[in-house]
Amino acid sequence: MVDVNALGVEQNSMGWRFDNSYSRLPEIFFAPAKPAPFGAPRLAILNQRLAKELGLDFDRMSPEAVASLFAGQDLPSGSQPIAQGYAGHQYGNFTMLGDGRAILLGEHRLPSGQLVDIQLKGAGPTPFSRRGDGLAALGPMLREYIISEAMFALGIPTTRSLAVVTTGEAVFRQTRLQGAILTRVAASHIRVGTFEYVSARQDEANLRLLADYTINRHYPDLVDLPDKYLKFLRAVIDRQASLIARWQLVGFIHGVMNTDNMAISGETIDYGPCAFMNAYHPDTVFSSIDHAGRYAYGNQPAIAQWNLARFAETLLPLIAPEQKEAIAMATEVLNQYPALFEQYWLAGMRAKLGLLNEEAGDLELVQSLLDWMQQAAADFTNTFRDLSADELPSGDRYEDPDFRAWHSRWQLRRGRESRPSTLAHAAMRGVNPAVIPRNHRVEEALAAAEDHDDLSVLHRLLAALATPYEARADNVPYQEPPADECGYRTFCGT
Repeated sequence: MVDVNALGVEQNSMGWRFDNSYSRLPEIFFAPAKPAPFGAPRLAILNQRLAKELGLDFDRMSPEAVASLFAGQDLPSGSQPIAQGYAGHQYGNFTMLGDGRAILLGEHRLPSGQLVDIQLKGAGPTPFSRRGDGLAALGPMLREYIISEAMFALGIPTTRSLAVVTTGEAVFRQTRLQGAILTRVAASHIRVGTFEYVSARQDEANLRLLADYTINRHYPDLVDLPDKYLKFLRAVIDRQASLIARWQLVGFIHGVMNTDNMAISGETIDYGPCAFMNAYHPDTVFSSIDHAGRYAYGNQPAIAQWNLARFAETLLPLIAPEQKEAIAMATEVLNQYPALFEQYWLAGMRAKLGLLNEEAGDLELVQSLLDWMQQAAADFTNTFRDLSADELPSGDRYEDPDFRAWHSRWQLRRGRESRPSTLAHAAMRGVNPAVIPRNHRVEEALAAAEDHDDLSVLHRLLAALATPYEARADNVPYQEPPADECGYRTFCGT
């Protein structure tokens, strides 16, 4: 049990226990910020399951009081609102940034003792807003709620969504939209861009302070090691290799992999123009602003390494006193990323194909399947789910001679393992989802909420996404890809 009194943290009737370690860092890292006043906030959705995991209880509060809380009008006891400073390479171009529309209320301590950030996204302008309004619209905030909770259910490290409230005020983008605020829960909001922010100031003392703080918070096993900064780089690279592999294994496309959107904790963060791939093609892009396909599905692994190289550059003064030596040491570690990614990705693909053992030809077997899927425009999710069935579903696609040839090779490969087919198929169904957030279903839920104030469509979608590996009759409508997705685009919401 955590000794609350020893932590000096107040626990109120709702269960908030704030211990704001980040705001105890020098003010170079942040600026004090206050949520804007909103006259008529209204609760759109509250994640009761996550609230319980956080040790929070809102049952004795009225909906109006809950809405006021998550609109930043009635701040929880012990919170200390700040906006964090960070930089970022946005589409390859370096920019000094910061939280322009997000306010960190502070760090809440879970019953387990773990600290998590509680952040309001869309709560109004901050010192980093750069002439922006600091606001958010209902659609993008509900999109983040849907996708982040779906990623959690899929078992992929991610920030979580605790609540969405409407503010009662308009937000102007291309059109007039409903204003809204998302409450995001994260292991932390420390990003590659956070390190770039301090590194750009050439402030080695605060860079070391940030690195020590981050290691202590996310990689505590490294704290006492003599070469901890190099091992820190290696650990972050490992987590990102694992994370991006998991994205690829479910067809997730982040959409805007700028360095300020890469969390040092290894969580998926900042769900802007994100989407899931339907028909397999490595060039798939949904973001309205990614005209050149920099962040296409097939580019995500390499972009992650590019981002990690920017992170490695910030750590050079800490890795070794001589820059040439530091570059050589960091480069050696960074060059391990491709092999680490392939290791995680191929292990995941073996699991998706029901393979336990490793064989030299496995990579070619997987690539052959993907090549056929691309040529046939086969649905990524449904193809792997169909392969998980005890009997392959009938259909013209699976009568294709190229597929039949691949299927025979796969059967021979599986035949060299001792696990019975029924057990292999059951294991495959545990890693090949039946349900993902299909883009047309997400849009359907958002349109009902935005245009008709109807959240029932969203709740039905969330119920299906909560158990993505289960094949249930009521989930069948959520398994079908759209009839036509030509021209589908997602937007960042700013």
